[in-house]
Amino acid sequence: MKPLLRWITLALLAGLALQLYFAARIALMAVADPQSTAFQRSEALRLARSGDIGRWRQEWVPYTQLPNTLKRAVIASEDSGFANHDGVDWTAVEKAWQTNAAAQEQAEERAYRGSRRARAGNRPPRIRGGSTITQQLAKNLFLSGERTMLRKGQELVVTVLLETLLSKRRILELYLNSVEWGEGIFGAEAAAQRYFRKPAARLTAYEAARLAVMLPRPKYFERLPQSAYVAGRARTIQARIAAAEAP
Repeated sequence: MKPLLRWITLALLAGLALQLYFAARIALMAVADPQSTAFQRSEALRLARSGDIGRWRQEWVPYTQLPNTLKRAVIASEDSGFANHDGVDWTAVEKAWQTNAAAQEQAEERAYRGSRRARAGNRPPRIRGGSTITQQLAKNLFLSGERTMLRKGQELVVTVLLETLLSKRRILELYLNSVEWGEGIFGAEAAAQRYFRKPAARLTAYEAARLAVMLPRPKYFERLPQSAYVAGRARTIQARIAAAEAP
């Protein structure tokens, strides 16, 4: 029994140490821009292995130099309640948990019945989450792209730390400068230069809306710049810009 308690204690201490590490890193971000994120480093490694590292683009732009149209467009598209919530959209999280539970139940039923699909791979159900801008930033800064309950739980802890230690304005600044906008394209400035051949500060409302459309699947939409969906969705987001609240 004692060895078991010892291992449990060590696991708890290791978990606490990890959270303290995250807290220290986040506190430092209040005054210093991060050199890179976990997601960027994984992408840089992938591009280097494929011999395509030359496609990498990123340039940090201070919050005051980012256009309000882009800030509002991203909020309208990704997280309309960003300025007012505590980092988590609990209604969306509850729906995601219900979806995940249903998917898990279906997967277990297929496995029990011994269906062909279960025997062929028996893949775990895809974990979905109602991610806010803060949650997306938490994942990009520190975490892997795994869709597991454990990773989602850690994401929630980092989200709380971000909201506690940083202002909404700083969170949005970090997000807009680090989020992926295509293959090797990170941050608003690189995206503006890549797609519109101009600085982010000079983006029009429609151009800002088009960039906002790309965020859920940037590499996919990068290949479909003239997509009817992108154009239509951009017009919808453009119409919502005035109502979006930016910090």
